[in-house]
Amino acid sequence: MNDIMTNIDFNPLIVDGDYVIGTSEQQNQHHLIVASKGEYKLSPEIGADILNMLSNDSPKESLIEIKKQLEYDGHKVKNLQYTNGQLVIDATQIEKL
Repeated sequence: MNDIMTNIDFNPLIVDGDYVIGTSEQQNQHHLIVASKGEYKLSPEIGADILNMLSNDSPKESLIEIKKQLEYDGHKVKNLQYTNGQLVIDATQIEKL
């Protein structure tokens, strides 16, 4: 899926006065994982709130919540794990009709 691309601060990327359009699958996953529940007013149950999970002693709980959020948004999660301190996501967004 294509969308307007954003930077790490969620501001639109603009090059030569135009919005940058690109494949947004990873960007959408990032937004879901970082968002807190309630940030999306029309879907208040969306958001894994990973920043608050960082202090959690159980990475398994955070992986379960992230997987649940991705699947709720229509992603098919093949693999989700922490590798060398980084979250590795192998998921694809299922095209909606």
